[in-house]
Amino acid sequence: MVGLNADAVRGPLRRAVATAQNGLEVIRLGGLETEVDPSPFKVVDREPMYRLRRYFADESEGVSKPPVVLVPPMMVSADVYDVTTENGAAGILRDMGLDPWVIDFGSPDTEEGGWSRTLADHVVAISEVVDKVHEHTGRDVHLGGYSQGGMFCYQAAAYRGGRNLASLITFGAPVDTLAALPLGIPAGVATRGAEFLADHVFTRLAVSGWMARTGFQLLDPAKTVRSRLDFLRQLHDREALLPREPQRRFLALDGWVAWSGPAVAELLKQFVVHNRMMTGGFVIKDRLLTLSDLTVPVLAFVGEVDDIGQPLAVRGIRRAAPRAEVYESTLRAGHFGLVVGSTATAQTWPTTGEWIRWREGMGERPTAVHEMRYDEHPDSESGVSVSNRIIHTAASIAEVGVGVGRGLAAAATGAVRGTREISSEAVRTLPRLARLGQMQPHSTVSLGRLIAEQGRKSPTGECFLFDDRVHTYQAVNVRIDNVVKGLIASGVRPSARIGVLMETRPSALAAVAALSRIGAIAVLLPPGGDLDSALAVLDVDTVIADPENLKSATLVAANVLVLGGGDARQLDIPGDSDVIDLEAIDPDSVRLPAWFTPNPGRARELAVVLFTATDRGLEPRFVTNHRWALSAFGTATAAALGAGDTVYCLAPLHHSAGLLVSVGGALAGGSRIALSRGLDPARFSGEVSRYGVTVISYTWAMMQGILDEEHLDLDRSHPVRLFIGSGMPVGLWKRTLERFAPARVLEFYASTENDVILANVGGSKVGSKGRPLPGSARVALAAYDPISGRLEEDDNGFVRMCRDGEVGLLLGRPSSDGEVMSPLMRGVFEPGDSWVPTENLFRRDSDGDYWLVDRKDTVVKTARGPVFTQPIIDALGELPTVQSVVVYGVDIGGDSGVARRLDHADEIAVCGISVRGGNTLPAKTVTDAVAVLLPVQRPDIVHIVDSIPLGRAYRPRASALQKQGIPAPSARAWYYDATSSSYRRLTKAVAAERFGRVDDSAGGSA
Repeated sequence: MVGLNADAVRGPLRRAVATAQNGLEVIRLGGLETEVDPSPFKVVDREPMYRLRRYFADESEGVSKPPVVLVPPMMVSADVYDVTTENGAAGILRDMGLDPWVIDFGSPDTEEGGWSRTLADHVVAISEVVDKVHEHTGRDVHLGGYSQGGMFCYQAAAYRGGRNLASLITFGAPVDTLAALPLGIPAGVATRGAEFLADHVFTRLAVSGWMARTGFQLLDPAKTVRSRLDFLRQLHDREALLPREPQRRFLALDGWVAWSGPAVAELLKQFVVHNRMMTGGFVIKDRLLTLSDLTVPVLAFVGEVDDIGQPLAVRGIRRAAPRAEVYESTLRAGHFGLVVGSTATAQTWPTTGEWIRWREGMGERPTAVHEMRYDEHPDSESGVSVSNRIIHTAASIAEVGVGVGRGLAAAATGAVRGTREISSEAVRTLPRLARLGQMQPHSTVSLGRLIAEQGRKSPTGECFLFDDRVHTYQAVNVRIDNVVKGLIASGVRPSARIGVLMETRPSALAAVAALSRIGAIAVLLPPGGDLDSALAVLDVDTVIADPENLKSATLVAANVLVLGGGDARQLDIPGDSDVIDLEAIDPDSVRLPAWFTPNPGRARELAVVLFTATDRGLEPRFVTNHRWALSAFGTATAAALGAGDTVYCLAPLHHSAGLLVSVGGALAGGSRIALSRGLDPARFSGEVSRYGVTVISYTWAMMQGILDEEHLDLDRSHPVRLFIGSGMPVGLWKRTLERFAPARVLEFYASTENDVILANVGGSKVGSKGRPLPGSARVALAAYDPISGRLEEDDNGFVRMCRDGEVGLLLGRPSSDGEVMSPLMRGVFEPGDSWVPTENLFRRDSDGDYWLVDRKDTVVKTARGPVFTQPIIDALGELPTVQSVVVYGVDIGGDSGVARRLDHADEIAVCGISVRGGNTLPAKTVTDAVAVLLPVQRPDIVHIVDSIPLGRAYRPRASALQKQGIPAPSARAWYYDATSSSYRRLTKAVAAERFGRVDDSAGGSA
């Protein structure tokens, strides 16, 4: 009994002594002495940004082995790849016949200039290392990175276009950061929080090593507490603790380094707030990049229970890089367990080695590697399955009793999702609508002012993209101010009407904004247009031109100012012309006059003059600052534009869709503007991918050339979410939806000179112009007779309002916010009211949506009454083989018997159709297509033409066909037979009998 009692006493005593000894060692040294040495390496290159380690350098020198370069995250020490020789990445990969290299970024707090490092600095450094390793070894490099280091690898591969890279290997590296955020944080909350941190915190504050360590541990507090309790409970058992001691020390003390504030801010802004790893258009050293061009093979390690690099976020690479071979290896591991610990030792690093050997032709594909698939998922999913999470965390919850909060938060997320989305939208929308509602005639608002405002909010923010370069607000405002000085030095003053004859380019935007900043009026002249007719009714004696349009400008203006053209510009100045080169004026030498006040434009004042092409030539349209602001903020609201959007301005700046919708909407929404040199199907897909275009502006049939391009190089992973513009034909609208699914079309109707704006925001009614936009003018449909051109009155002499379904003239109710530039009608529906007429005829359906049916001047006046062109265009435009449709009237009046039989009307409705691929149309197909129209609204003749020309705004033009008169009888022309309600082939006899055509010399199809 005495012996037993002694053993019972000695056992706990020995345990207490061992605990005290080991605890003292931990306190004194930070951990237990393991007597395990790290792998040997040489620092083969030193730069301010990094030190390049080559492991087992003596063994590898002169021996050709596949090189693998490993990249740590910003916040983790490079030793993460070499915790121990036996269990670390470097040692395992070396034993598999590979040549391991590691980039050591050091810690910003110990490196010169470390606190000012940017994210781009890291990416460029990695690219430099790839070049150096390739040059040293003579072999292509396998580039691997953990967590954020993996993100760097993707970005560096895009930066160098995949050159000299054999493969990419990532470990828990998120790509679609908003698909699954740590701890189930809602995307809306995360983006707003990340944006605030990027703009207001990390611009002033860096992250120290202890902050990084604490933050990582707080992401999984249950596991952190459990591991500490386990360590304390086993502190007496040194042999049990030693195998895990290197990993514990790394996580608890040695593995964390500081982050520089600018790098964190850039990371948050580009890849969390804007998620540009997915959408494209991320910026590295002023270069626009996208992962969609990558063709380098990828292996992504996915942790089934990784709550930081969650599976859905990691698998985003499948959609972001559709041209690459993308594989994955899925492990039952958390974020850190992917690269350090028993799972990494047994699975991650051997699989990595086998992958490299397979890509080098030295072995078979690893069994743990399979092609990655990306399945669509509800917003509530993260990719970490419930069963895996329960299995992985059950012990933590049981032992420590934490984690309940996360479960409750996840349950609440679904319940508040709808409210959160509505609230998020309201945060963006309400300030815009409030600004419009508060605008008075004397309010200062203009293009120049809005650019200045955005520049003050975010000087380094990206204003616009052009030719793969990024222009920040700070740079743009400096350029505008310099142009202002040049213009003032050249005699430009407020209220002066100054012509702008320039192609779409940064200098054109700068010229318009500079005129706005002075308070002058930009008269936007379309290059290649009829400039004489454009300037006939305007007092313009000075024109700003780019080098390409300089000669044209000297023919129409007494004074010409030339701007832009780049470094290789060549000016062809006629000898007798008065031309001033604005680029030659030194801004610092210009003293601003006392009268100059930046951005003086008021809402009621004229801002710009645009031109609309008509049969009479180019007619001016006068746009006030209020009208410009209404379009800008209205577009931003209807399209829900935000900082994460890039708006692709396909329309030229001299068109309302360019300056009012694209540029105005993007500025009001805080979005990036992607300026294009014009519509080029070959350039389109590349710019959409590189710029990360989310919204595309269009006019009329602009998308026709894009969709007809055989080699349109965009797949379903494209970033486009919305098309926005006006005039898109119904058939083209449907083709666009099909080709760019799930993107939507937001069709506008806007009267340039007053405040009428309709928008089909929902997009469910293809072809509809929608309803009045909040903040725009109230509208009404007035009963109108297109034949006589008169409004119809009731018994009291007031104009009769149209019923639902009845065609009428669209009127807008002017507000007091802007100066009315169009003729005003008073006493229209009631005494004292005032309305501004548009030129367009609409019908309103029972839901309150408006449908355009025609312009007043293009209605065909036939013997049976008016025939409206747009419903015919919509009906026939839906045929799959039809490319374009125009409807026009042909005058068959005069002294002929035909004219007498048609009484007072002397036109017939003719429809011209162009088809794709040399196809034709059976008469029955034509008959079936127009069956949706009332017989009196069907065209008299339908014929196929070789092509239908598009105007400069991509509007199909009928004038050339109209001049040719009645189409020649042929197998491609049909007339409407009212008796049989069908279309029949147009013969010479029918043409002579019905339409007075007696010979084949005139007219015919184009």
